[in-house]
Amino acid sequence: MVKTAKAIAVFDIDGVVRDVSGSYRRAIADTVEQFSDRAYRPSSADIDALKSEGIWNNDWEASRELVYRYFETQGKPRSQLNLDYDRLVAFFQSRYRGPDPNTMTGYICQEPLLMQPAYLENLTRAGIPWGFFSGAMRAEAAYVLEGGLGIREPVVVAMEDAPGKPDPTGLLATVALLETRNGCPPEIPVVYIGDTVADLYTVEKAKQQQPSRTWIGVGVLPPHVGETPARRDAYSNTLKQAGAAVVLGNVQELTPALIQELITP
Repeated sequence: MVKTAKAIAVFDIDGVVRDVSGSYRRAIADTVEQFSDRAYRPSSADIDALKSEGIWNNDWEASRELVYRYFETQGKPRSQLNLDYDRLVAFFQSRYRGPDPNTMTGYICQEPLLMQPAYLENLTRAGIPWGFFSGAMRAEAAYVLEGGLGIREPVVVAMEDAPGKPDPTGLLATVALLETRNGCPPEIPVVYIGDTVADLYTVEKAKQQQPSRTWIGVGVLPPHVGETPARRDAYSNTLKQAGAAVVLGNVQELTPALIQELITP
């Protein structure tokens, strides 16, 4: 329990807590290549462009959409494609988790951490309870939170627990869990930290549902956009246009002092 909580911090996981440029995004590219008959492999920029639309947080659905759009450029409407979504999901998972769905041996094993346990401990000491809301499956979130960061019984709402972003249901549920666990004062400010347009749209929708509460969206640049200054700046501008109060190069730049500054009227 965090005594005298000042604000609540909720983190997205992919691109914020762990670098997924060589895992989820690689699995997207593999899947699109496989289901486009090996004719098209989307680049990292192609995937970013799709996700900038704000509705493709689910990587299985994003993969399917990229396949559809490829064939549409070839004059084949999606209504005429016999694309087996379950088979697509199974292929994606075989790359991301590995051939055995119960044993993590795939790309998930190659994800560098972007956050260290000491950072979260510092938030706790500063009176900022924290938790996670992610579109990742529960087992995949546990792999990094419990296995990678060593968090015991993390507060996390995952894919199986709530509708996908930008629906704010999962964010609201995470906040409610943190309030209960930490005995928070009513309607203390909430900061949600994410790396995509969908994350920030989620904050905007939460504001609509609970307008009396202060909601702050913080953008974090995922590692893969750091390849060139121009790409980094363009991605940062996209997050700001989607509602980010500030855009950071790494999640650990969101210090207790900065959180205090963001929530102070």
